[in-house]
Formats: sequence, structure tokens, C-alpha cells
Amino acid sequence: MDEIDKIGVDYKGDPTSALLEVLDPEQNNTFHDNYLDADYDLSKVLFIATANTLDSIPRPLLDRMELIEMTGYIVEEKEEIAKRYIIPKQLKEHGLKKTQLRLNKNIIRHLIDDYTRESGVRSLERQVATLCRKITKQIALDEPYATTLTEQDLVTYLGKPKYTRELYEDNRYIGVVTGLAWTQVGGEILFIETALSPSKTPTLTLTGNLGDVMKESATLALTYIKSHAEQYGISAKDLNSQSVHIHVPEGAIPKDGPSAGITMTTAMVSAFTKRKVRPRIAMTGEMTLRGKVLPIGGVKEKILAAKRAGITDLILCEDNRKDVDEIPQVYLQGLTFHYVKDISEVIDYALL
Repeated sequence: MDEIDKIGVDYKGDPTSALLEVLDPEQNNTFHDNYLDADYDLSKVLFIATANTLDSIPRPLLDRMELIEMTGYIVEEKEEIAKRYIIPKQLKEHGLKKTQLRLNKNIIRHLIDDYTRESGVRSLERQVATLCRKITKQIALDEPYATTLTEQDLVTYLGKPKYTRELYEDNRYIGVVTGLAWTQVGGEILFIETALSPSKTPTLTLTGNLGDVMKESATLALTYIKSHAEQYGISAKDLNSQSVHIHVPEGAIPKDGPSAGITMTTAMVSAFTKRKVRPRIAMTGEMTLRGKVLPIGGVKEKILAAKRAGITDLILCEDNRKDVDEIPQVYLQGLTFHYVKDISEVIDYALL
């Protein structure tokens, strides 16, 4: 049953009510089909359902299913899929020989990063098919063409790049910390920017299209700093005379989740203490009110996003060590991991 999360309910009936009985092995051995007026034994049938989101599936129906989470492909996996399957398939379909069109690893990476933004490979296959058609047309018209494509050829055939990825920026600004985020199309780095301004009645302002959970993380971070100000050398006068503004760039894109907790706290401490952030460092983790760092999800995607962006040091919760151990070593080369249990460890290491 494909796209089971798209089931609609209207005056004609509720399909999920029928599915409750169909999918329950305790009662589907005597399933009665009202349309044909016949009994069926469905207890030996294996039902497989797919969905893009669990939010719209009714809870009783979800309880009868065993969930298998399938994450999107990472860039490295897309490269292999393109090399082994997509490119040979499209060359064959367009009547091209391997010698007539060559896409090296660098060009495949550009196709993935600059022209597609997806969890699967459908758009990637469409872009490769477009390249094949352009080359086929040039061969048919006896026009000159390059067999090994360059970045300029991609612009000529496919137009200007549609997407850009964030890259690490230097640490010359106080109060700016690099965080990591998980999205449906893989991991991304994001910058948490903090600015202080003089104010008689200090306030906390949050911008950047943040969800409720992320806003709560910022409020929690400020409360923690106020209760531990002495520990970090922040005077009560500074806390009571300055308003805090936190911004996460790309304000049109919705952002939510608790994993920016330690990043927001570090950015605020950096702004209040005027201490710069260590270069090429990124962090992700939830924080409690007492400063304990909690584990987060999407570790693999976040780590690979950090590596692509030029990050060399990563701060993660100690409980996420097991997630990192499951990632092949080839993806971790050039990265140093710092595992922490308390926010004080994060600030001691991350701030100069």
C-alpha cells in the first residue's frame, strides 16, 4: 500500500477503519468483505505500507504496524548509485557509448550538490538524462562537443546552479557559532548569530523562522547563563542592561528541534564574554536547564554535512558515540570528535 499517509476521509467512508481490521493479525483471519459478501483469511498475508510522514497516519492504525525508518541517501551513496546504475542506464536508453559521454566524480558531485536537492535520486536521474539528450542531439547534428564534461559544460547544458550549500566561514565574529541540522535531503550546517544591544528592559528576540521547540531552547539557554553567570565571568550588570537577539540565517526556511541547544548557549556566552569561537568547529546537542547535554538524531547526515563544509572538529553528546562508531571510517577521515556530558565542557573547549 503506497503512500498510506495520504488516505482521505470524507462522506463516502473512512478507509482507515477498514484497514484497522485488515492489518490486525488477531482478527483478520475472519475478514468479511461487504462488497462481495464473502469471508477471507488474511492472517497469512504480509502487508507492506509506505509513507513519507507518520504525522497524518491515525494512531490506532500506526500501532498495528512495525516501523522501519528509511533515511535519505547521503551524497557519497548518491555518487555510487549514479556511477553504477543511473549513468549506464541513461547512456543505454539514449544510444550513447561510454566513450561518447564521461562524467567524472567531480562532475557527479556538482550535479548532486548544485542541481538537485532531494532525499532520493529521481531529480539526479532527470539531470543525467538531460545531459544525454543534449549530447545525442549534438552527435545527430554533427556539432562539436566534449566527451568529458566540465563545470562550464554543466552550466551550458543545465543552466546556472539551482542550489548552494553553506560553507564554513571564519571565526572573526564574536557570538557566531556553527551548528548542524538534519533535513529531509540530508545534513546542513547553520550559523547561530547572537548580538547584544543596550536596553533598560532586557528582552530576548528570536528571528529566522524558528519553531516552538527551538525558541524554547533559546529561552532555556539564556536562563542557564543567568543562573551560572559567575562561573563564566559574566557580570550581573551586563545581563541586566543588554537585550539579546538570536538570528538563524535563511529566515524563509522553517527550522525546529532541540539540537541547537548547546550551539545557542555557546553563542550567547561568546557574545557576553567577548571570547571568539575556536576555528573550524561545529556542534550539535540538546541541553537541559541544569546544563546536561542530551543526544540527538541524524548524526550520520550531520557529520557528513560538517565534513563537506570544511569543519574539522565536532562536539557531540557522549551518548552519541555509539552512533559515530557505526559510521564507516572512510567518512570520518579528517574529523576530530569531542564528546561531552555538560555544557561547561562545550564552552571550555569551543571558546578561545
